[in-house]
Amino acid sequence: MTQAPAATIYVLNGPNLNLLGTREPETYGRATLADVEKLCRETAAQFGLAADCRQSNREGELIDFIHEAHAKQAVGIIINAGAYSHTSIALHDALVGVKIPTVEVHISNIYARESFRHHSFTAKAAFASLCGFGIDGYRLAISGLAAKIGAKPRA
Repeated sequence: MTQAPAATIYVLNGPNLNLLGTREPETYGRATLADVEKLCRETAAQFGLAADCRQSNREGELIDFIHEAHAKQAVGIIINAGAYSHTSIALHDALVGVKIPTVEVHISNIYARESFRHHSFTAKAAFASLCGFGIDGYRLAISGLAAKIGAKPRA
């Protein structure tokens, strides 16, 4: 008897997150994007989920990833849209349009930073938003998403 493929969540990272580990380590820490992706895959697997991790510096490509998540029947999206969180109505509309449970993540505490970061269009399209936990926010987001969709931890 073959095992059914794991349900998939998309983990989407936006502009400049490819520079994690070297970009402003006093704000974002020393963990790299590869570290984030490993954490996400390991955490998702604990719930019997697969994490499809993507990063793009281009807004349109992030929107394409969201549309692909819908087409491939992903069960959830974790998104750190970076600066696009604060500017992109198009990302908001894509997330609302696909109706996939979404959690927004920010590594830093956006509310302790510049005032232009205090508003997020992507947060308005998500059922939850996490900020300020460093890369551990991704683990927390996946755990919360798993609870929302009824995925139980595996023994």
